[in-house]
Amino acid sequence: MLTDVEAGTPTLCRLQLGNELRSLRIALDLTARQVCKKLIWSPSKLSRLEAGDNTSVEPAEVMALCEIYGADPELRAQLVGYATVTKTKKDWWQSAEYRPVIQPGAKAFFGLESTATVLQTYEAEFVPGLLQTEAYIRAIYKPVHEGLSAYEVDKLVTVRTTRQEVLHRKKPPFKYTAILNEAVLRRTVGSPRLMREQLAHIEDLVESRPNVRVQVVPFAAGAPPGMEGKFSVLHFPERAALKPLVYLENRASTWVIRQDDAIEQYEDAFADLSALAAGPQESMDMIKTAIEEHRT
Repeated sequence: MLTDVEAGTPTLCRLQLGNELRSLRIALDLTARQVCKKLIWSPSKLSRLEAGDNTSVEPAEVMALCEIYGADPELRAQLVGYATVTKTKKDWWQSAEYRPVIQPGAKAFFGLESTATVLQTYEAEFVPGLLQTEAYIRAIYKPVHEGLSAYEVDKLVTVRTTRQEVLHRKKPPFKYTAILNEAVLRRTVGSPRLMREQLAHIEDLVESRPNVRVQVVPFAAGAPPGMEGKFSVLHFPERAALKPLVYLENRASTWVIRQDDAIEQYEDAFADLSALAAGPQESMDMIKTAIEEHRT
């Protein structure tokens, strides 16, 4: 059991730890306020711990909770092991090299993305980050981050290209499905040549990576259920016993949605989008057509 714990990523350990602690509390019919009163904690502290939002977790605090919940010795060892991983291992985006250029909300998503086994994304405006070329990344960062130095932009580009390594991960396997609005193909970002190279990159990825699937919602399909904006649905390893999550973002903020009914709505929306979109082969034909159109 502990071997599996020690092999886990910090993010996965935080999520599993929070999930287990919440389950223990609920099984005893204890409210968060009652637990916090016993430990002289603020309610937000326990809330962050159960949500897996803390960068690291103190093993002593986990032991204190296990005492209250009456966890058996084996489970205590497992939960303390999770906490220890968060103290002793760091994800690459937590390094001093990248920390200054990554927003807190983005760090949270990187952790979820690196841990997920299935990622489903709908994008209405731009090519999703995992499919972007370096030139495309620079083109979309330029107007948004005008105040950044060339060094900082280089770091942001490296962050995004490093994230893309998840597409090549084998253990646990990673399945990625992106549904794009046709506008993503038609919009010229940077230059026609840049767009040809970007779309050709998507084509190459889909043809060379069986775990990557791309579909396009054509203009002729009308207003799809994702018109209110982009979103991502994440599923985690079965052994982790973690529920799916939904990630939303805009320029000002990010959200992780954990409520079952809201997650179900987004899963249904993604299924509807997939049914509305062109099939994988037809979508590739649309991408090839767009490549040629960017030559004119």
